[in-house]
Amino acid sequence: MGKPTGFLEFPRRGPRPRPVALRRRDWSEVYEEQSETEVREQAARCMDCGIPFCTQGCPLGNRIPVFNDAAYRGRWADAAAQLFATNNFPEFTGRLCPAPCESACVLGISDDPVTIERLEYQTAEHAFALGLPVMVVPSRETGYHVAVVGSGPAGLAAAAQLRSVGHQVTVYERADAIGGLLRYGIPAFKLDKAVLERRLAVLRDAGVEFRPSSPVGPGGLALEDLERRVDAVVLAVGATVARELPITGANLAGVHLAMTYLEAANRAVATGQPSEVDARDQAVLILGGGDTGADCLGTAHRQGARSVLQLEILPEPPKTRPADQPWPTMPRLLKLTSAHEEGGTRRFAIDTLAFEGSAGTVQRARLRDLATGAEEVVDADLVLVAAGFLGPDLTALGVPAAHATARSTIAVTESWRTGLGGSAPVFACGDAVRGQSLIVWAIAEGRSAAAAVDRHLTGQHRLPAPVRPLATSW
Repeated sequence: MGKPTGFLEFPRRGPRPRPVALRRRDWSEVYEEQSETEVREQAARCMDCGIPFCTQGCPLGNRIPVFNDAAYRGRWADAAAQLFATNNFPEFTGRLCPAPCESACVLGISDDPVTIERLEYQTAEHAFALGLPVMVVPSRETGYHVAVVGSGPAGLAAAAQLRSVGHQVTVYERADAIGGLLRYGIPAFKLDKAVLERRLAVLRDAGVEFRPSSPVGPGGLALEDLERRVDAVVLAVGATVARELPITGANLAGVHLAMTYLEAANRAVATGQPSEVDARDQAVLILGGGDTGADCLGTAHRQGARSVLQLEILPEPPKTRPADQPWPTMPRLLKLTSAHEEGGTRRFAIDTLAFEGSAGTVQRARLRDLATGAEEVVDADLVLVAAGFLGPDLTALGVPAAHATARSTIAVTESWRTGLGGSAPVFACGDAVRGQSLIVWAIAEGRSAAAAVDRHLTGQHRLPAPVRPLATSW
């Protein structure tokens, strides 16, 4: 415990966001850098509890009190060594994770929890800036070749782990660039794509081979043919089938799935060209109150929307922890993101009944207040459906329905192995197995699946496996 009185001396202080008027005009990351003194003061708030519930709250099992103590002392090499031992990509989770560790922080019983997520970010950024090791490089080759299908967080984590013990790894990605949702799903104001490119350069330097524009399944390389090229396959294709709304007018022009909109926006930012789906001067209606809806909100602000209305079908969550959800459980609380600070209107317990328009183009939406039963009509030039995802696209992958769960995800055994595979075993992990979830779970499952693959190939227990598959998968 670096400073026994730190949690008494220093209040919680996260990074300061850039002014709203400024950040709505660009795509740079929202938060300003904290000073070294402020970072170390925040690390000093960690109490190094006898039972670190923060570590238990993290699917990766990050050694949070240990790297916090090292950060407080300014020993960034020690902090980085501890953090990278359990998390392949803290530069991603430090920006994107909703931090279940902070909900489990003991200090949160009577005070604001430690800024664990931001300290993770600071540790990762110090590691890169100081030239510290950010990935384990293999000392010798095993001669085994593993194919990873999908280059999102789960696929990249599996690839990094498998390469670290000497396996040849080739990552196949159906999109034209590597990164999965990190590339085209997450807006640049939350994750600057230079951060992604920096990590991909590390993986390439370590020997991981990337093949973008290489779909696996019907229309691309058949899964059976891929199996014949390698010793094992890992499917990390994510949950990409979006939940659509079966209501009147859903097929009108101007009604888009959120990911269609976000991908177009990310491509436009990357190329400097106009977006194919642009919110400029539009009355934007966002259906869905989660992170994806918030990403659409922030993107619409930056594109110059005339107005933005975000709807959630569920009631408004409480602002503070309810009495029936005592620490250290993670409560469902009202979440205010940086995008909500930038403007727009947010409403809860609203059902969307139909979209209306003329000449095949949406112009209005008919809504119902679930609390009062009252109906109303609102303007809607652009509708973005952020209603979540059902599971992976098994048809595009060529996976028979017999190998799916009741949740439309890929069924795996307790060792992450699917029922697929002929000449080589096929494993699966991430949202393709769990269903839509958090980046930290994707990384944890990628690491665990990699451990299972390595154990199958070598008969040794050389890699950590922080989590098990959902019981419903096996």
